[in-house]
Amino acid sequence: MSLEDVNPKLQNVVENIEKVMIGKRKVAELSVVSLLAGGHVLLEDVPGVGKTMMVRALAKSVGASFKRIQFTPDLLPSDVIGVSIYNPKEMEFNFRPGPLMGNIILADEINRTSPKTQSALLEGMEEGSVTIDGNTRRLDKPFFVMATQNPIEYEGTYPLPEAQLDRFLLKMKMGYPEPAEEMEVLHRAQKNPPIDELEAVMTLEELRYLQEEVKEVLVDDTIKKYIVDIAGRTRIHANVYLGASPRGSIALMKACQAYAFLRGRDYVVPDDVQFLAPYVFAHRIIMKSEARYEGITPEEVVERVMARIPVPVQRLVR
Repeated sequence: MSLEDVNPKLQNVVENIEKVMIGKRKVAELSVVSLLAGGHVLLEDVPGVGKTMMVRALAKSVGASFKRIQFTPDLLPSDVIGVSIYNPKEMEFNFRPGPLMGNIILADEINRTSPKTQSALLEGMEEGSVTIDGNTRRLDKPFFVMATQNPIEYEGTYPLPEAQLDRFLLKMKMGYPEPAEEMEVLHRAQKNPPIDELEAVMTLEELRYLQEEVKEVLVDDTIKKYIVDIAGRTRIHANVYLGASPRGSIALMKACQAYAFLRGRDYVVPDDVQFLAPYVFAHRIIMKSEARYEGITPEEVVERVMARIPVPVQRLVR
């Protein structure tokens, strides 16, 4: 399948999501980018802006199974991954899968559950498998998690530590719609919700194929050096206590491959890096306390770092 055939299919997925999510094309594209790259998304925003609807629309668009997990303080790991129950008639244990056994998972308010339950989810995200009663069970492919957390209410929450945040490919926000967009939302919601009429525009087999094709997108050594330079500068920035890790550099490269693929290219350009770097690096950076008091954000640090690094304009001579 050539890029000329692939690109319209991916654009159809984005446009299909837009039928439900008004004015959120960037968020839709970033979600597709993460799905193509085999990564996961952390969505931080207030309730009611369409986080659940976004994930449902993405799942329907690619014909994937959708599961939603509402995280609460009393949720146990077995409630997420499943449990083995003894069957006295057959005198053996039967496994009952949990909601994690699906293709596209919404982990709603992930910071409201205990670290033990968070770890059960994050094992599946990182390894593509879960451990139950000492046995490893592989998860279905594709496997994509979009986790949400509310940035307003922190009482009774368990914030994700940096090592777990590092497992998310991208972190982004939905934001409120513009007045005209919100009017359109009301018009569409007045009768039947648009999500009920949404149909798949891609099959799971096609998605698996595209996930493999993304890995073949060319990343020149100049682009790799550009990524490494940005990550390195975050580690020595005056306002940063801990900068982006090498895993962050790998994540940015993979995200750029997927973004270039979405744009119909089989090679990465510096613009891809500049666009995606704040989404990939910001949640991997720990700011110094004085910088936080001054209101300096990790996104601003990434932007300042990129402004001081020369943009590659030619390929390295090998």
